[in-house]
Amino acid sequence: MNNEDLTKPELEDEQEEIIENTLRPQSLREYIGQPKVKESMKIYIEAAKKRKEPLDHCLFYGPPGLGKTTISCIIANEMNSKIKITSGPAIEKPGDLAAILTSLNEFDVLFIDEIHRLSKTVEEILYPALEDFALDITIGKGSEAKSIRLKLPKFTLIGATTKAGSLTTPLRDRFGIVQRLDLYSTEDLMKIIKRSSKILKIKIDDLSSMEIAKRSRGTPRIANRLLKRIRDFAIVLSDGKIDLEITKKTLEQLEIDEIGLDETDRRLLKSMIIQYGGRAVGIEALAASLGEEIDTIEDVYEPYLLQIGFIARTPRGRIALSPAYEHLGLNHK
Repeated sequence: MNNEDLTKPELEDEQEEIIENTLRPQSLREYIGQPKVKESMKIYIEAAKKRKEPLDHCLFYGPPGLGKTTISCIIANEMNSKIKITSGPAIEKPGDLAAILTSLNEFDVLFIDEIHRLSKTVEEILYPALEDFALDITIGKGSEAKSIRLKLPKFTLIGATTKAGSLTTPLRDRFGIVQRLDLYSTEDLMKIIKRSSKILKIKIDDLSSMEIAKRSRGTPRIANRLLKRIRDFAIVLSDGKIDLEITKKTLEQLEIDEIGLDETDRRLLKSMIIQYGGRAVGIEALAASLGEEIDTIEDVYEPYLLQIGFIARTPRGRIALSPAYEHLGLNHK
């Protein structure tokens, strides 16, 4: 392999994906955080194994980066099953879903990310598959059309969504297990950072782990991403060991402040406070001002700002609250 090959984006993405998969815990015992979800799933899995039945269909919801894919892979491992991973936007036609369902084996796990983005026609094919483990197929057209029912192996569907409210009621009602994943505590994020540093063979002290945890927005994915970037700085600027000085220097370079806000967060808050004078502002206007997609603001930026009490949603729109003014050093009228 020559030097040019090493710089190809697809190879970098591939390497990042390999690292991400390496950092994922493989069992509930290794899984850090989400104690209520973890305890409940342990019981449901044990009960299903004792009954010698597949686990009931599961729905996990919450902000991105909290481990919905990870816990789905763990469930498959704990059930001694194989997992097939896809997403709502990837299943464009009923035939796409039919092909996936007929390729499953007994007790397999089918994971559908962004399940709220399934089309209506695809969703309707899913109903009998979830309830009766059957697939209804129409052959022919017009008066000669006839419906046949194919038997499917018993499987477990795991759906993940950042927008539980966007799921239709008929689909949501077909999940026997519904769990919300919450933002992580600083203590749990520190444990994740220490675990990841051991896997990546990085030396890191407790103060640095805490600093990264405090700036990770309660999200393991962000914590691991920051750890990898700080590792890069440590390799180039010091002896490879991560200390508090190199941690703060890297986070300053990345423009991530002491509570985890980045440049886009600050632009969003300043837009609400300065551009719109602190008045309630609609999500469409806010997205246009920032040049961001509405979904990105709702799924990526808002959950954390709502959690820390910097913004509020009202019937008239979004408003910035006093802590946001104080953090930015602005006067609250």
